[in-house]
Amino acid sequence: MKLVNFFKSVVAEMKVVTWPNAKQTKDDTSTVVGTAIIMAIFLGIVDWLVQYGLQLLAK
Repeated sequence: MKLVNFFKSVVAEMKVVTWPNAKQTKDDTSTVVGTAIIMAIFLGIVDWLVQYGLQLLAK
């Protein structure tokens, strides 16, 4: 019985959820992808600098 009540509450909650429209989804996806690209470039540069610094120390 508890399981039935749980699913009833899930269905009721899903009816009041405000879903994003296509423009909001596109904007949010662009923001996430752009941020991921910027972070990848930044971390790649930091990795290269650390690698270069360690190579200098090893010589």
